[in-house]
Amino acid sequence: MKQLKYVLIGVIFFTASYMFLTQEQTTQAFSEQTVQRGAFGDDVIELQARLQYIGYYTGEIDGKFGYGTYWALRNFQEAFGLPVDGLLGQGTKDKLVKATKFDKEYVHDQINKGNRFSVHGNTNQNQQANNKKPESTNMQLPPKYSEKDLKLIANAVYGESRGEPYEGQVAVAAVILNRVEHPDFPNTISEVIFQPLAFTAVADGQIWLEPNERAKEAVLDALNGWDPSENAIYYFNPETATSKWIWSRPHIKKIGQHIFCS
Repeated sequence: MKQLKYVLIGVIFFTASYMFLTQEQTTQAFSEQTVQRGAFGDDVIELQARLQYIGYYTGEIDGKFGYGTYWALRNFQEAFGLPVDGLLGQGTKDKLVKATKFDKEYVHDQINKGNRFSVHGNTNQNQQANNKKPESTNMQLPPKYSEKDLKLIANAVYGESRGEPYEGQVAVAAVILNRVEHPDFPNTISEVIFQPLAFTAVADGQIWLEPNERAKEAVLDALNGWDPSENAIYYFNPETATSKWIWSRPHIKKIGQHIFCS
């Protein structure tokens, strides 16, 4: 009987210790502060690494909470049934810790060495990663768009970015589509493209150049959901931009010669 008592005490002690260590590991995963867009530091590094581990974040792990991180976080929150606010609060932290892994020593070592790296685990199969090219190579015009829409966007893409890499041309088309959906812009493709001072190609007449097949294919990819700009609504060429205002916009990424921003 006495031996059984000691066994039970041992089991209780082991269980309590395990629960304490598990809880400590969870609470120490992030700091206690709520983290939001514009922040930087270790919490953001961990956030980016955990989101990348399950396929929601595809950008550089740099500890800067920009729009790419913001939208990746919102997509994670939506998929996991959390309040979609783009804030890294305690509920989101707990869910991230349960759903992902984070090797702090490895990640910080790579950053300190200046290496380009990524961390990936099992990507959520239900997630639609809009910044990845669709699998199909035979894109069709979606029913919600007309041939006129395709031609007009292709004209704009060709006039604005014909010297850019293919991904950059798709990104320019995506910016046009993102503006149509954004409350700060007109809600039709033609109005977005011909909005005063919106596009250089309209101002200098290059909008009327005949687009090539590559530009049309880029537009089709964008119309079918590929957005390599990561929800950008602006872009500019840093070599030619003269507006101080455009430099103040939060930068998302650079593709070719264009910086895409929110």
